[in-house]
Amino acid sequence: MSRKCLLFLLPVAVALFAADDQPWKDKRVAEWNEDDAKIVLADSPWVQSVTPTMDQNSGQGRGRRSGGGMGRGGGGMGGIGIGIPGMGGIGGIGGGRRGGMGYPGAGDPGMGGGRGYPGGGRQADDGEQSSTMQPPPLKLRWESALPVREAELKAHETSAPSVDSDHYAIAVYGVPNRFLNTDSDSASDRLKKQATIKLPGKRDWKPSSVQIIQRDEGTVVVYLFARTNEVTRSDSRIEFNAKIGRMQIIRNFYPEEMTIQGKLEL
Repeated sequence: MSRKCLLFLLPVAVALFAADDQPWKDKRVAEWNEDDAKIVLADSPWVQSVTPTMDQNSGQGRGRRSGGGMGRGGGGMGGIGIGIPGMGGIGGIGGGRRGGMGYPGAGDPGMGGGRGYPGGGRQADDGEQSSTMQPPPLKLRWESALPVREAELKAHETSAPSVDSDHYAIAVYGVPNRFLNTDSDSASDRLKKQATIKLPGKRDWKPSSVQIIQRDEGTVVVYLFARTNEVTRSDSRIEFNAKIGRMQIIRNFYPEEMTIQGKLEL
C-alpha cells in the first residue's frame, strides 16, 4: 500500500477507534458490557479527572525555617501548579472540555522550590512536609446520571453512593483524609458553603447537602443539588466549583454531550 493511501486511511482508523471507546454514542445502555462500563467510569461526558490547585490564602501549611532561609514557592497567576523550582503554576482560567485542565489559582507554595530547601521541600506549620500536601488527582462523577448508575452496576461497584431522584449529585472520588477534618461535625456544612454550580446567565446554585463517605482508597464527597433548579440542553456548560480543605476544584461539564439517544441524562 502506498504512503499516500496510508495517510488517507489513518484519520479514518483513528475516528473508528475513538468511536469504539465511546459506548454512550453508539450503544444503548442495556447493551453495555463490563468493559463499556469501565470506559464510561474512566472518561466520559459524566466522568472527568482533575488535578486541583492549592489555595495559598487559607493560612494552612505556611512555610517556616528548617535551615537555609524562608520556605517560599513562587506564585503564578491561574492554572495548575507545576513543580518547577522557584516558579508557581501557570495556565488559563476555566476548565476545558475533557482532557483540559485549566483552573484558577496559583501553584502550591510547597510545589515550587523554596529558598534554602534543595528540591523545594519545606516544613509546614503542623510539622508535616509540604510534599504530603500536594494535591492528588481526583475523579469527578455526575453521580445521579443514568449512564453512571448503570455503569457502576455493570462494573460491579457495590459501594456506589446512594442518590435520590430529587437531586443532581456530583461526587468527588479519592479525597485524602488529610484534606478533610472528618472528626468535626461541621465538616459537611463547611463543604456545602464552599461549593457552587454555575450556569451561564443564571444565579449561582449551592448544594442542599453534602455527604462524606469514608473508604480505604480515599474519601468520597458527594454534593447534592436540588432539581428545583433545572439544567437543560440549552445550557452551554455547567461549571462545578468546590473547595475541599486547601484544594480548589473547578471543572466544566457540557449538557450537549451528556446525552443518551438524544436525551439529556443528569
